[in-house]
Amino acid sequence: MKRALISTFAAVALVVSGGSVATASDGAPPRTTHGPCQYTQTPDEPPARSVPLPPDPRRTPNRGTVDMAVPTSQGALPLHLDRAKAPCTVQSFLHLARHGFYDRTVCHRLTAYPTLKVLQCGDPTGTGEGGPGYKYKDELPVDLPPAPTDPTGARRLYGRGLLAMANAGPDTNGSQFFVVYGDSALRPNYTVFGTVGADGLTTLDKVAAGGIEPTAEAPAPVDGTPVLRTELLRVRPSCQH
Repeated sequence: MKRALISTFAAVALVVSGGSVATASDGAPPRTTHGPCQYTQTPDEPPARSVPLPPDPRRTPNRGTVDMAVPTSQGALPLHLDRAKAPCTVQSFLHLARHGFYDRTVCHRLTAYPTLKVLQCGDPTGTGEGGPGYKYKDELPVDLPPAPTDPTGARRLYGRGLLAMANAGPDTNGSQFFVVYGDSALRPNYTVFGTVGADGLTTLDKVAAGGIEPTAEAPAPVDGTPVLRTELLRVRPSCQH
């Protein structure tokens, strides 16, 4: 996984990187859906688990919320998806969930910087390099307040409890997402598509308190694998509003 520096205000980028080689052999262009979301295959980054491209109807649902039941090995992590904020992202997330893409996957990354406190999940390989074999456009937030820790005003407050997509640059959303357990300062380059329920915040606090696994290079790390192994046991919609 790339761990590119942003600045002292947010020490690492929340990015994903593909490490797979191209599999397309016929030279055909990647397949893209024809609806407004335009989900596009990534032949050089094949799916970590087999899954088709999401449906892409002409009228993508953009109203209402979807509650997701997400039991984990450390406790419940209920998610509330908001179609109005990011209709294409919610549509993709539900598609992956219904295909079991997230089941029995491990949240591979915990950060504990003063201005970046998130748990990152959504990669079946557990390496930070796996994805669904497709990408789609950003649906960036426009209503986040300025981060009080950034006097330049460039960064926004990704507040405790937000649910957002990780990416590897503009319009490279896939399956990896992050949940914010402590107010974080980031450039508004990450699609926000929901929130974490109250029980989920308790679970996140538990995982964060467990710390990050030390390595020979980083005996007191602030970014890396959580000590408390956090496995998403099952991810399914439980209620729609």
